[in-house]
Amino acid sequence: MKPTGLKTALNAQEMLVLLIKVPFDLKINTMKRILYILGFIVISSGCSDLLEIEDINHYSPELVWSDQNLANAYMANLYSMFGNWDAGADRTSQQIAGISWYADRITISNGEYKDWNYTRIRLINQAIQDVNNGGLDQEIKDNITGQALFMRAYTYFNMVMYHGGVPYVKVPQDRYEDDLFVARNSTAECFDFLIEDLDQAISLLPENIPSSSGDFGKVDGSFALAFKAKVLLYKASPQFNPSNPFDNSYWAEAHAANKEAYEALSAHGYGLVEDYAEIALDEGNRETVFSVINSYPNKSASWDHGVRPGSESRGPASACPTWEFIQEFPMLDGKLYNDPTGEYYMSDEEFLQNYWKNRDPRFGKSIVWNGKEYEVSGKAGKRQYTALGIAHELDDFGINPNAGINSTNLDRYTGFFILKNSMLNLTQPEVQQYDVDFVLMRFAEVMLNYAETANETGDISTAMTILKEIRERAGILPGEDGSFGIVANDREQMREAILAERNIEFAFEGHRFWDLRRLRMLDRLDGKTKHGVEAIAVDENGAEISLSVGRELASSYSLTEKDFKYQVLQVPRSGVQSSVLPETYYFFPIQKAVLDRNNQLEQNVGWGGTFDPTLP
Repeated sequence: MKPTGLKTALNAQEMLVLLIKVPFDLKINTMKRILYILGFIVISSGCSDLLEIEDINHYSPELVWSDQNLANAYMANLYSMFGNWDAGADRTSQQIAGISWYADRITISNGEYKDWNYTRIRLINQAIQDVNNGGLDQEIKDNITGQALFMRAYTYFNMVMYHGGVPYVKVPQDRYEDDLFVARNSTAECFDFLIEDLDQAISLLPENIPSSSGDFGKVDGSFALAFKAKVLLYKASPQFNPSNPFDNSYWAEAHAANKEAYEALSAHGYGLVEDYAEIALDEGNRETVFSVINSYPNKSASWDHGVRPGSESRGPASACPTWEFIQEFPMLDGKLYNDPTGEYYMSDEEFLQNYWKNRDPRFGKSIVWNGKEYEVSGKAGKRQYTALGIAHELDDFGINPNAGINSTNLDRYTGFFILKNSMLNLTQPEVQQYDVDFVLMRFAEVMLNYAETANETGDISTAMTILKEIRERAGILPGEDGSFGIVANDREQMREAILAERNIEFAFEGHRFWDLRRLRMLDRLDGKTKHGVEAIAVDENGAEISLSVGRELASSYSLTEKDFKYQVLQVPRSGVQSSVLPETYYFFPIQKAVLDRNNQLEQNVGWGGTFDPTLP
């Protein structure tokens, strides 16, 4: 059953979004606007004990922070900051087709990869200040303060991750001058403030909110503790320590925090769910550390609408796995297909014709390929086809001249689709009703963060144990030596093993680019191209069959993977075809428009400025 926490508040938040679109006189005080909107939300929600609001021009914060309904509505509006499902989140890596990183994607002038959200910071600071001056019970005040402190740290962390040190404003300022005439704090100072906010939040929040609780979906102490550990992992990482990437003193601090988070969450019952396919679909399970609650029709997400083949969606798929990523999944023994020591070793040519065989079970639970059984829309026995001239025109990919037509998908498709987290029971007209809760953090991330800090501080044994647990859950065979295919005899090898595991375990969850950036490994993306695989139907002797025969066989789902031959095609077929990621992308610039408004701000080194965003 779907957890019910935050349902009423989130419905209210959606009404707030609609109301925000109504123009207001810019001279009206911002807090009065919020009070008006929140008052309307609570009234619309049918609450019986409502405030009598007589004059919008004379509202005061005391009204909101003395009424629990209004206070909760205010906080619910802020929860949109945690985002929702994004099918194309990993287009920035080699996982998903499409070239995100064209030359000069990021400049000082444009708004690309700029995070300077002082509007949200002002709203959060307003809550922290005003809730404690209101008339709510102290327990409620503490809980709201804890949530707000976490939100402030979460917002600032993303800003620091993008730009390095920023002005760490802790009090509400004028709407139009939140960051005016305030200098940037150093990156080190920002990390200190982040931990200060998170520690205080942890002390005020409930340790754990179970999925059975009406408050499920709110920030709790477990999420805050795990997020604090992640913040300190970033602080220790090479992104912020280029001159001493793996032997700096911050790793010990990060390890202590990640060990604490791992042990505390384990004690609260967090762990890996048995079936990798259910990590999100089984909502509120023991692996979910924090999720954003979705509930159709009040709130839905675009995941299925983005990942399904066009014939089973409301338009073409917007996110398709690349051939490069297909190759990176291990085999059933945990080793890569081209590892000569592996039980399932194949040459590149052999692998191309047999790539679906004997794979890490996560492959079959994450990817849809040509000829695979794919019982979407409740269609029993359905197989998915991508062969040009055989597949539906919204599903095909290829250049087979015998088709006599051109595929319209050559710049967006790859011959593969995403299966992971899909609600197969939704019919084609229902794909926009996808309402699986968005899992922002799960326990597998807590585990792998802990493994990374353990490895970098000399505890390779703990790192190995965690990797084995992840692979055992995945269904990889342990092998005679019980290593699950992991070969890591020193810190460098284990570092690579952890990074590779994160790539597969968090497939399509938006981690890969940020992991590579944090580790200063963007050279693994720079200059790279992406590819897909075309399927062409053949007979048992390998000769191409007529497309009319192929269509007839496909109509009864009689063609399987082995009834095709395969060839690699570069994608996209036109336009920009390779990624460009310069060294300066380890820290993004502050937008020129922001600098123009505040002469106290310095631009980052590498972008024409003097501010050093790294740590001493």
